[in-house]
Amino acid sequence: MLRLGLTGGIGAGKSEVSRMLSSYGAVLIDSDRIAREVVEPGTPGLAAVVAEFGPGVLTPEGALDRPKLGGIVFGDPERLRALNAIVHPLVRARSAELEAAAGPDAIVVHDVPLLAENGLAPLYDMVMVVDAAPGTQLDRLVRLRGMTEDEARARMAAQATREERLAVADVVIDNDGPLEELEPQVRKVWADLVERAAGGARTEG
Repeated sequence: MLRLGLTGGIGAGKSEVSRMLSSYGAVLIDSDRIAREVVEPGTPGLAAVVAEFGPGVLTPEGALDRPKLGGIVFGDPERLRALNAIVHPLVRARSAELEAAAGPDAIVVHDVPLLAENGLAPLYDMVMVVDAAPGTQLDRLVRLRGMTEDEARARMAAQATREERLAVADVVIDNDGPLEELEPQVRKVWADLVERAAGGARTEG
């Protein structure tokens, strides 16, 4: 098994790269998606969140009210740590289950937005960073996602810097240009991953 950590700043195009890798045959483990799944209605994760933050973080339908919870935690580091202490172990456990089910010959891509921020690079055989200049990120967030410039800058500032992400990269995908320039880069890296996996990658857990 070859374990690839995939990350990139908001607006850099990481989701497009993960989609391509999945289409080539990678087993994709999306930490953001799992983080949503582990606090769905009826889960122990949601029960733990409600026990910590109160029933006010639920919608009338009993689902997690993400904007309301976000308003509580993101201005308060202590409350954010409390939330992470609930969610992160559940995400790690579910990720481990999915990885174990992938099989010994799989190329497993862990899509981890906060890989650099949380010091997770040593967990993977390789780290791929999807890179774009801050100006490109800002343009995409405003033009494609409808954010105001202030909103986009705040989201970017909350993440690791470009330099911090590149410092943990084994492979860098340059996504500053148009989409048609992205696919050949990703396909070449995929061929390298397949060759490396066939040769036997080190595995750490």
